[in-house]
Amino acid sequence: MTVHVLIADDHHVVRRGLVFFLQTQKDIRIVGEAKNGKEAVELAIQLHPDIVLMDLVMPIMDGIEATGKIKETCPDIEIMILTSFADQDHVIPAIEAGASGYQLKDIEPDELASAIRKLAKGENTLHPKATNMLMTRMNRKNPANDRLAALTQREKEVLTEIAKGKSNKEIGAQLKITEKTVKTHVSNIFMKLQVADRTQAALFAVKNGFVEQ
Repeated sequence: MTVHVLIADDHHVVRRGLVFFLQTQKDIRIVGEAKNGKEAVELAIQLHPDIVLMDLVMPIMDGIEATGKIKETCPDIEIMILTSFADQDHVIPAIEAGASGYQLKDIEPDELASAIRKLAKGENTLHPKATNMLMTRMNRKNPANDRLAALTQREKEVLTEIAKGKSNKEIGAQLKITEKTVKTHVSNIFMKLQVADRTQAALFAVKNGFVEQ
């Protein structure tokens, strides 16, 4: 499978470096470059890549706003934040906007390529600092009801089907979405509910009154 990637970064040298490296990967194809968030949104809609590598601090429109707009218009496109910032003022808003990946720019090139492949398969790829920050915030502020409230409407629909014991393929057919998209929603559900697998997610939903037994 070839992964189609759009790169959004306002620094020309960074964009060129990413293009130069990723073009050496046989299964990754660069389909476009954007120098600000507005261009990223426009090109994402036009080119519909599998993944957008999104910088956070850019002119005209920042990466967080661009992420939100892309996910609203093209929910199947995955967003991987690639930034120098690992503080809660950047991590939390980016995840809430719809990013499924969050990596720092000091990541090793091969690790970045691996993270891109994993995200293309529907696996969340968060830098350990981002994961720890997210989990700390959720543990501190999000009791069960708040965790459920953090789910998007589509994630709630997927959780309902998980509680019924349906597979990803069955859920996709029921909700008329691709199996890849279901995998992404399931991964997001696990993260937001702080559970490890489908059984725990289903039990969480039943225990907290989200679905009936």
